Amino acid sequence: QVQLVESGGGLVQAGGSLRLSCAASGRTFSRYHMGWFRQAPGKERDFVAAITWSGGGTRYLDSVKGRFTISRDNAKNTVYLQMNSLKPEDTAVYYCAAGDDWVRMVYGKSCEYWGQGTQVTVSS
Repeated sequence: QVQLVESGGGLVQAGGSLRLSCAASGRTFSRYHMGWFRQAPGKERDFVAAITWSGGGTRYLDSVKGRFTISRDNAKNTVYLQMNSLKPEDTAVYYCAAGDDWVRMVYGKSCEYWGQGTQVTVSS
C-alpha cells in the first residue's frame, strides 16, 4: 500500500511558476514509475508528465513540453512537478500517481495509487 500526498498548489498569475510536490509513504517508492495528471471541472483526466522509477526517462503532454519538468528524489520518497510559464488553460486539480506499468500510465492514464489532488489556478 502506498499513500501519496500532494502539495504546492495555489493561485498564480499567467506566466508565473509553481512547484508541486508529492510525498509517498508505504511500499517501496523507488520501484514505481511516477506521474502527474490533471482534471478540470467537467473535463476528462489528462496525462501531464511521467518519470521512470530510475529517473532515466520522462514523458510529457505536448502542450507542457518546455514549460513543465518532472523530477524525483528517491531518498526523500518525493516526486516534483516544476511548472513554469503557466497559462490559464493549465488550471486544474493536479494528481500525483504511482504505477508499475509505464504504458498504462502514459497512454492508459491508469495507475495503482493516486493522491487526493491539489488545486492549481492560473489567472489571466
